[in-house]
This record gives sequence, C-alpha cells and structure tokens, in this order.
Amino acid sequence: MSKVVLVTGGARGIGLGIVHAFAAAGHQVMIGDLGAGASDWNYDLSDANDLDKALARESSVGEVDACELNVTKLESCERAVAATLERFGRLDVLVNNAGIVDTGPISEFEEEDWDRIFAVNTKGIFLMSKAALEALKASGQGAIVNTASIAGKQGNANMSAYCGSKFAAIGITQSLALELAPHNITVNALCPGIVGTAMWLEHLIPSNTTELSEKERNFEDSVNSMIPLGRPQTTEDMGQAALYLATARNVSGIALTVAGGMTMN
Repeated sequence: MSKVVLVTGGARGIGLGIVHAFAAAGHQVMIGDLGAGASDWNYDLSDANDLDKALARESSVGEVDACELNVTKLESCERAVAATLERFGRLDVLVNNAGIVDTGPISEFEEEDWDRIFAVNTKGIFLMSKAALEALKASGQGAIVNTASIAGKQGNANMSAYCGSKFAAIGITQSLALELAPHNITVNALCPGIVGTAMWLEHLIPSNTTELSEKERNFEDSVNSMIPLGRPQTTEDMGQAALYLATARNVSGIALTVAGGMTMN
C-alpha cells in the first residue's frame, strides 16, 4: 500500500535521495524546503530554485509536490502538513531531514550559530513532529524518521554544536518511539556517514581550493582513508535506509548507521 510522505530538507542532498527512494517505490511525496526566504550560512542552503528543480525531477518518477518550509517556525511546519493533507488527503510518514552544520573550537564559536544549529537540527524535529502528530495518529500506521548522524553517536573535536544537536536527535527519537508506540507510530533515526553533499564538500572536508574537481579529489582521499568499504555513502543509500525505517512495522527506537563500516557498535 502506498504511503504519503513529507520530507523536510528534501530539495537536494540526502533529502532529495530520500524523496527519490519513496517516489520510485510508488509512494506520494511532499518535498518541504527553504524557498525564496532562504538565509545565508557558511555554505549555500537550498533555495526556491532547488525546490523547483527537485519537483521537476521527481515528478517524472512518481506523484510528488513541493512546498516552502522553515522547520524552525511552528506556523511554517503547520502549513507544510496542511499542504500535504490538502494535496494527498493524509500523512503517513514524516522524514525530519532538514539540518545544518558548523564547526570550530568552543572558545570561538558564536552563540547565534550554536542557537541556529539547534533550532534546525533539534527544535525542527520537535516542531515538525508536533505539527504532524494528529495526521500521523489518523494514519493508523504512522512513522517518523529523523536524520541524525554518526556524529550523534560519538563526539568530535570542534564539533560540539553539531554533535550535541545530533545526540539530541537520537534522544528525541528514542523518547518519541516510546511515547507514540500506543498510537502505532514508529520512530527511528538514520545516521549517515560521509556523503558527498554541500555539507561535506563545502565545509567538513578541508580544502584550500574553490575548484569543485579539487574538492572532490580531497573528498575521495578522505573516503579512502576513513571508510573500510572504501566508498562514500550516497544519497541513494540514505533513501533506501529511510524507506526501510519508514515501512518496517516492528522496528522502532533505533539509530541506524549507514557509514560503510566507518562506525561500528
């Protein structure tokens, strides 16, 4: 049976990989992401153009629509849920994928950057889950998938804000799994490893060049040295994992690592 899925941060990167996996599997998908009001960060965030391109691409794969969404604002979250219900008639799966990253020593980290990371990566899960809760209860077989990270399982130097937000995402996942189980709603977390998205290419992999080809070579070198399976994780990998977590009815409260053996537990 096809499901109706709302994916936050779905216009590109891991989110778009998740959108594609669900659409290709015959599910109906609403892509939620930043639009014309997208603000600056230390790397380019999605904008209205990315949202339009994602919709055009995935509409050729399955039944897909899109809406502008800022997960740090409850009103925006409620509008995205309402748009999904109006377009598809119900909501079965919420994928809380929107996220941002910044790094740096705690002595130099700006308070506003810390607050924004937690607003998107942690508060965003709270606000979207709150906004979608009644629709997920009505589904009868609801599911929430939260994109956390391997950084939510082990801390890293100069990443206290990001790691803290992703540890929190896993904690929220476990709490909601228990809280929502009586409503037959599963809640799980997806923990990506190294994926060649803007987050990695523009920020996490050190590079002294602005040339994309050189950044990609640096990325490949990092992959070869860090990942036992010797290849980066792809957005397709994340889409497959999210699809599994959203449809496995007896799996709840887990944080599934997809990292090529880089992290084992």
